[in-house]
Amino acid sequence: MKPPRFSRTNAKHREIGTLPDGIDIAEIAAQVRYVGSVNHKDLPSFAGIPPRPRPDASICPRYLARDQSRLQQWLVGAILSKNFGNLWDGTFPRYVWHRESTVVFEARHLGQGQYKGYPLSENELVRGLQ
Repeated sequence: MKPPRFSRTNAKHREIGTLPDGIDIAEIAAQVRYVGSVNHKDLPSFAGIPPRPRPDASICPRYLARDQSRLQQWLVGAILSKNFGNLWDGTFPRYVWHRESTVVFEARHLGQGQYKGYPLSENELVRGLQ
């Protein structure tokens, strides 16, 4: 088996950041949209029909495969709770985190306010996430 090209366990971006000056968090939360990605699914979902998942992709829980509205709520709630990092793509945070029970989900900005997300493994910690 081929080793992964990168290690997500020591990702430097996984730290709660601060809101940049001039950014209206409520306005951002109103504009974001969770679109998902077939790369993190192992069955058909609202994001489409998945190809074979990448070897380094974490697979989303199956109960979320058709629940885009719940994922949208998680994304908006995480942004309003300021659970984002210091990297920004224009007016959108590049990474946003949501904790659901014992699992932390990471959402990544794809462009134009659209996000995909995936669960992090237990050893992928987000510094400062409550």
